[in-house]
Amino acid sequence: MTEKIIILDFGSQYTQLIARAAREANVYCEIFPYYKQLDVQDANIKGVILSGSPFSVNDDKAPELDILALQQKVPVMGVCYGAQLAAKVYGGRVEKSDKREYGRARLDIVQSDVLFNDVPDQSQVWMSHSDTIKQLPPQFELLAVTESIPVAAFRNTTGANPLYGLQFHPEVYHSTEGKTIIRNFLVKICGCGQDWTPASFVDETVAALKEKIGDKHVIMALSGGVDSTVAATLISRAIGDRLHGIFVDNGVLRKDEFENVLATYDTLGLNVQGIDAKKIFYEELAGESDPEKKRKIIGKLFIDVFHEEALKIKEASFLGQGTIYPDVIESVSVHGPSVTIKSHHNVGGLPDIMNLELVEPLRYLFKDEVRKVGLELGIPKEMILRHPFPGPGLAIRILGDITKEKVKLLQEADYHYIRALKDYGLYDQVWQAGAILLPVKSVGVMGDERTYEYTLALRAVTSVDGMTADWAHLPYDFLAYVSNEIINNVKGINRVVYDISSKPPATIEWE
Repeated sequence: MTEKIIILDFGSQYTQLIARAAREANVYCEIFPYYKQLDVQDANIKGVILSGSPFSVNDDKAPELDILALQQKVPVMGVCYGAQLAAKVYGGRVEKSDKREYGRARLDIVQSDVLFNDVPDQSQVWMSHSDTIKQLPPQFELLAVTESIPVAAFRNTTGANPLYGLQFHPEVYHSTEGKTIIRNFLVKICGCGQDWTPASFVDETVAALKEKIGDKHVIMALSGGVDSTVAATLISRAIGDRLHGIFVDNGVLRKDEFENVLATYDTLGLNVQGIDAKKIFYEELAGESDPEKKRKIIGKLFIDVFHEEALKIKEASFLGQGTIYPDVIESVSVHGPSVTIKSHHNVGGLPDIMNLELVEPLRYLFKDEVRKVGLELGIPKEMILRHPFPGPGLAIRILGDITKEKVKLLQEADYHYIRALKDYGLYDQVWQAGAILLPVKSVGVMGDERTYEYTLALRAVTSVDGMTADWAHLPYDFLAYVSNEIINNVKGINRVVYDISSKPPATIEWE
């Protein structure tokens, strides 16, 4: 079994970044709410990191933890709140800062330590706290300060295992040597072997799936997206044709998407059945303009179609899903146990309807890790590196009601847009791109004729995770080329505009 680091979350907005830094160092880690009871006898747990928090350690209902018991079993490192809590628990003094300390600072290392191997003095770190450690507990050693705070880093090596505290956030981009510090803790202090790689993940996951599923069958809805494709390929590696994939054409996919995706699945050796359900989706969507109602119609119809097809596979005992780690983390609150699951990752309650056990081989991977595993599995790069595409498809990129004619119009325009991004070498520089058909017609002139046709908006954003996004600064000559291509080749569109709104305040999708 893989060695691992446990990150205990006190509610910090940066907790996932700690996990990302660990994973980038090829060390497997998991995030749990701070109140999670850990099996400290588990020899695979090599260390624990305590996250930051919006709380003050001096609040009446501040999150608490038996850090002393943890330190008896494994090395511990506290970040911001985690460091302040450790200092307080061991008898130090934590008080309100004279002023809130937020932003860049220079780290002055006053005592050498393996934690700071390869970290130059005066490197930039990022502060975000309103409390500060005024006095360290007895037998604690000061490791670093900054110009404005007396304790930026400390250690306690008198226990069974070392305990470290960092007042700054090493996990954020602005701490220039932060990932080095985290790697030093993982490797030099916790003794992690850095052997968690995409190849090792594939081997371990396939073996675990074989053991879990045995000789039973799995059904799974596939979308052509990265997550479901990688999850299905892993399951197929374990059980072959006992995976029954179902790919539904809901009528609002991209141009030729249904045929192209099925062909790719066939190349990968996946047992997938394509269901052409365009007609019933168009019938149910007819006349509906409200974005949320369109989403609900598509979601419910998908469940109905998938359920009907799945019932034909009577031998199925498991339901495969492409759930990834951010969805798992977001479903758990640090304020107490939560049963919230993102509905679109729970296929609208299908497990309850069908009485099937879930199989989620990607539930501990971040998105970029899913892509790395997909490439390791030999899935074509164009499928693995494709942009995110919304579940309701082009239905939320057609503002207003949905018709077969509008879908065809947008499919053609979107096809020319995406192809041009690839031809110009811009596709991989953009996080997500798509065309939006507006319920607006305007006058145009083509030859000697006046036209009265639709307006198309182009959207392209740069982002890391989709939580925030900036509009992509595409070259003017490219935009001019795309506009001409679409207007000249897609009859029904005579005006093209480019969306220069960022998220926030706008969203990536228009609906």
